[in-house]
Amino acid sequence: MSYVETETASQPECWRRAAALAGDHAAALPATGERIAVVGCGTSFYMAQAYASLREDSGQGESDAFAASEFPFGRSYDRVVALTRSGTTTEVLELLTRLRGTTRTVAVTADPDTPVMAAADDIVVLEFADEKSVVQTRFATTVLTLLRAHLGLHTDDVVRDAETALAEPLPEGLVDCTQFSFLGRGWTAGLANEAALKMKEASLSWTESYPAMEYRHGPISIATTGTATWMFGAAPEGLAEQVLATGARWVQTELDPLADLVRVQRLAVARAAARGLDPDLPRHLSRSVVLGEG
Repeated sequence: MSYVETETASQPECWRRAAALAGDHAAALPATGERIAVVGCGTSFYMAQAYASLREDSGQGESDAFAASEFPFGRSYDRVVALTRSGTTTEVLELLTRLRGTTRTVAVTADPDTPVMAAADDIVVLEFADEKSVVQTRFATTVLTLLRAHLGLHTDDVVRDAETALAEPLPEGLVDCTQFSFLGRGWTAGLANEAALKMKEASLSWTESYPAMEYRHGPISIATTGTATWMFGAAPEGLAEQVLATGARWVQTELDPLADLVRVQRLAVARAAARGLDPDLPRHLSRSVVLGEG
């Protein structure tokens, strides 16, 4: 069994632990009413998108999300939240260093023995969710669970849905699809972006992701027999019927969208196995991007 399979399977327990810890980190995490930015790279950026949307939509404060390399230093924030599994990513460390003394920062990481520990004002360490695989699964979803719990938006049903997502067979025929489009609305748009990345990394699949309403504005033209369109959460009215009319597969579930992401993680591993790939070691990637001196 690959590391990523073991780490994917451990998510329900990680989510329980993260939800229980949310209250312990209340002082480090954004308070209601603060204007915040959330940053990360790769998977962490997509979790930042999901969290920022959840926070703002629940009325807890203006919340923006940026790739760490694209942070707008001309804007003013009460707090910046940095998500970094490794604690060594160059863009995140440079951003935190530049913000020191001007904006309160908090980093959420998996490794307590990395430079981020000294770079941020506050630290949340989820060491139990660290990973050996290059491909992120449980750290990203555990971070989002912690943040959802801090917002008061996590329930035990989410964990039960994750257990269901791990236990039930994947929809028949998905492994053989030639292309995947992942769609979301609001906070699930970030999950759609992460789903597309996961499939690219682990199985070299042709994937795309869009806000669900935007899918009609051009991207649906690639839908055909042998492709799949996967919706996170509730779909816009009539979209499922439009996709099915193209001959493409439509994938949707009643599970919590974060639990539905677990199904995509499983599909990525299954696709990798079918193609003879190692999902722990994606092509051209490493566990952390550390840029050398110019």
